[in-house]
Amino acid sequence: MVSDSDIARAARRLRDAERLVVLTGAGVSKESGVPTFRDALEGYWAQFDPQDLATPDAFLRNPKLVWDWYESRRNLLASVRPNPGHYALADLEDLFPQVVIVTQNVDGLHRAAGSSDVIELHGDITQHRCYDNCQGNPTLIDIHELDWNREKGPPPCPHCGAFVRPNVVWFNEMLPPGALERAVELAKAADAVIVVGTSGMVQPAASLPYYARWHGDAYLIDVNPERDEIAPICDLFLQGPSGEVLPRLVQALRGSP
Repeated sequence: MVSDSDIARAARRLRDAERLVVLTGAGVSKESGVPTFRDALEGYWAQFDPQDLATPDAFLRNPKLVWDWYESRRNLLASVRPNPGHYALADLEDLFPQVVIVTQNVDGLHRAAGSSDVIELHGDITQHRCYDNCQGNPTLIDIHELDWNREKGPPPCPHCGAFVRPNVVWFNEMLPPGALERAVELAKAADAVIVVGTSGMVQPAASLPYYARWHGDAYLIDVNPERDEIAPICDLFLQGPSGEVLPRLVQALRGSP
């Protein structure tokens, strides 16, 4: 477990930061009980390869199969709540002029915890959109306002009739318009970057700490139970679950002189 002295050291270095960027990965959500992408393939779904269920071609080939899998994932998330790590990140907004969360997670837990500026690089599984984005990108659709035969698969878009799909980024798709570009610019301009619960292996998100290192003078902190790919370039590695480390960091920041 991370020492009190390392927590105090992190708080001292962060205290004067004005532009803070936090990059989060699956480890943060896993502490809330959210299964990872592959862990969600249980029971009936264990026979499938995730890449056979998470591509545009797979959806067009068998829209009901893909729709049903994502609905099963959404049902798994119905009882999931933010953990202390999520709330601690939201609390940072009281301590710094600018805090932006850049997340690889699709569960919406950062917003549920109160973070007001969240860049969701891979979308939000709790939302749906028109497959063709007929009213702009994205064309979000509230499926609770629709009436359709659920036994036949996804509903049609009420605007154009194309299928409604999950508002997530599938394999072979581009990230949401402007999301990566804004994240990169924020990383370059950041005073400090905190990397939380990510292996540092999923691109392009894994490049963000490197942008902060190469293009600016950001102080980099890595929070993870185990050393990861990002740790070697960080100024400080805080070993432990985010739900334990981050509340301690917030407490130290509030007590900093």
